[in-house]
Amino acid sequence: MKAILGKKIGMTQIFAETGEVIPVTVIQAGPEVVTQIKTVETDGYNAVQVGFEDQKAHRVNKPLTGHFEKSGAPLKKHLAEFRVEDGETYELGQVITVADFEEGKKLDITGTSKGKGTQGNIKRHGHHRGPMTHGSKHKRLAGALAAGTYPSRVFKGNAGPGRMGRETVTVQNVVLAKVDTDRNLMLVRGAVPGGKGSLVRIQYAVKGQDK
Repeated sequence: MKAILGKKIGMTQIFAETGEVIPVTVIQAGPEVVTQIKTVETDGYNAVQVGFEDQKAHRVNKPLTGHFEKSGAPLKKHLAEFRVEDGETYELGQVITVADFEEGKKLDITGTSKGKGTQGNIKRHGHHRGPMTHGSKHKRLAGALAAGTYPSRVFKGNAGPGRMGRETVTVQNVVLAKVDTDRNLMLVRGAVPGGKGSLVRIQYAVKGQDK
């Protein structure tokens, strides 16, 4: 299956054969185990559920324990589901590793961006600041939100201060620079959403893939 769960390790750099320095993100991807196979007949759609990263028994509740026992897979910390067209080709307990991925291919990687907490309108939306001289008291405050006569209210979705970050972000067409099958590592060009140790979903790019 051309999809896998992984954990972001951090960033480093590698050198191409031409001597070019390539910034890469190191991801520990897999091995993951197939824990459930969904088909159109049983669930209304085709998908494969996989588990990643071993979990201690006392941290798994009884329903999930039974779910893992039914599939014959060991207890896992993370579960995720990937849509597939040929779910019948997979087996319960099947192990998927980075060896299934080919260097040079493009990936779509989904992660949770770093949380920034509550931030002002300038940092959150890139608004301009007010005058800094001539007695101005309007430094980094939000500007006018709406006219008083019409519409006499603030429209929904108006950009302003609030919670920033910790959102699901997908970066598309990221090039897989190198695969280390011995250590279950994937090195991808550029940055990936999330902090160190965060969970990411990796799959072959839907669009822009080189034939």
